[in-house]
Amino acid sequence: MQFGVMFANTMGFTEPEGARALAQGTEATGFESLWTVEHVVYPDGYESTYPYSPKGKMPGDRDTPIPDPLIWLSYVAACSTTLKLATGILILPQRNPLVLAKELSTLDQLSGGRMLLGIGVGWLREEFDALGVPWERRGERTDDYIAAMRALWDGDGASHDGGFASFERVSSNPKPVQGRVPIVIGGHSRAAAERAGRIGDGFFPGTGDLAELFDIVGQSAAAANRDPAAVELTAGHAGLFGDDPLGAVEELRSLGVSRAVVPAFRFAGQGMDDRLAGFSEHVIARSAD
Repeated sequence: MQFGVMFANTMGFTEPEGARALAQGTEATGFESLWTVEHVVYPDGYESTYPYSPKGKMPGDRDTPIPDPLIWLSYVAACSTTLKLATGILILPQRNPLVLAKELSTLDQLSGGRMLLGIGVGWLREEFDALGVPWERRGERTDDYIAAMRALWDGDGASHDGGFASFERVSSNPKPVQGRVPIVIGGHSRAAAERAGRIGDGFFPGTGDLAELFDIVGQSAAAANRDPAAVELTAGHAGLFGDDPLGAVEELRSLGVSRAVVPAFRFAGQGMDDRLAGFSEHVIARSAD
């Protein structure tokens, strides 16, 4: 089992010292990856429902820093050597796929092949409105942007025409060290699970019935003539900080999860290094496959 830290670019970790301390502390204690969040803007008085809180609102206020995930990860890449650099998630339909493909492959190349692209379709309609991006058909736009980026990564003189992105005989370099940047589908809906099975390299549900969602991933992969085992599963578990963290690990493992993620706030503040070391000793070291 691998272990990652999510919400990495929040709280005190938005500052250079905090980001560097988190990167170096997690790397030193055996964590595999850091996962960032994204919002370009915070719309005042938004009415869209945040799906990961009973209150339906994001934690924090409009003046809460949310650094750009790719720029934050670039800084972290320079402060580390082995950590995988993950977005969890980046809101793909809000991005230009050609520009994003170049940014991702550049970061992947400079970091020695450590980039993981976690993506979602977005939940905050008011943010789409502010950016001038259509809210409708954002799922289809997401699928098309994935195909467009992969076409650019797969070779020079690439062409693509999927309805939302269109180009003919263009090249984008450098290419990712990995050939392609792995794309992890985020979200807890049936549509997200189906997308992961159909075209994803991984699946990371933020909430929901994991067994049911993973079953949908497997069925969708099989229907697309893909090996369900090729879709890497990532998930969190509240029990990782409970009385039986190893039991939580085994529960996740029984569902096919190969990466467990824990929230950064569990380690934030004074004594972070001790808390990281404690988790490493009591959970990571004892959960080796």
